[in-house]
Amino acid sequence: MGRGKILIQRIDNSTSRQVTFSKRRNGLLKKAKELAILCDAEVGVMIFSSTGKLYEFASTSMKSMIGRYNKSKEGQHQLMNPTSEVKFWKREAAMLRQQLQNLQEIYRQMMGEELSGLSIKDLQNLENQLEMSLRGVRMKKDQLRLDEIQKLNRKLSERRDVHGPPNRDFRLTNGPGLGEHSQIPVHLQLHQPEQQNHDPPPRAMKLGRLQLP
Repeated sequence: MGRGKILIQRIDNSTSRQVTFSKRRNGLLKKAKELAILCDAEVGVMIFSSTGKLYEFASTSMKSMIGRYNKSKEGQHQLMNPTSEVKFWKREAAMLRQQLQNLQEIYRQMMGEELSGLSIKDLQNLENQLEMSLRGVRMKKDQLRLDEIQKLNRKLSERRDVHGPPNRDFRLTNGPGLGEHSQIPVHLQLHQPEQQNHDPPPRAMKLGRLQLP
C-alpha cells in the first residue's frame, strides 16, 4: 500500500512540527551535499528555525558563496541598467588603481625606501618578510646547485661505465711533460757521481847542491 499524500500546510502541534523540521532539515542538507559531490556544483544552504537557530551547509565557503551571489545579482542588475554598469566599472577601476598603489608602496618599502612613516612593529614585520624571502631564494639556489652536482655525477658515472675507470698511474714519457696515457715509460736510475782524480801533484825534483871547486 502506497504512502498517503501529506497536506502541505503549517503543523499546529509544536512537537510534531519540531520533529518534522529536524527530519526534513537533515534530509535537505544531505541532498545538498550529494548534489555538490555528484554534479561538482557549488552549493550553499542556510536554514533558520522558528527559534532563530542557524543551520547551514556550504560545499566551499559560505562567505565566498555569498560574495559570489551578491556579485552575480549586481551584474544582472547592471545589465538591465546601463547607468549602473558605468558606475560599476568606475568602481572596479578605482579599486584596481588602489591595489596597484598599495603594491607599489609595498615594493618600495621592501627596497628600503619610504620607511619614514612605519612604526617599529611595521619595520619588524617588513624585516621578517625580507628574511623569509631571502631564505626562499637561498633554498632555491642551493637546490639548483645540488641538481647540477647530481647531473655532473651522473655524467661521470656514465663515462666511467663506457670507458672504464680512469688510469691513475702517472709516468714519465719521452715527450715534453707528464702524461696519463703514455705508452713508453722512461726508467731512470741514479748513478754515483764519478770520482775525480785527486792524485797529488808530482813532487818537485830535488836539485842537488852545486859545489863550486
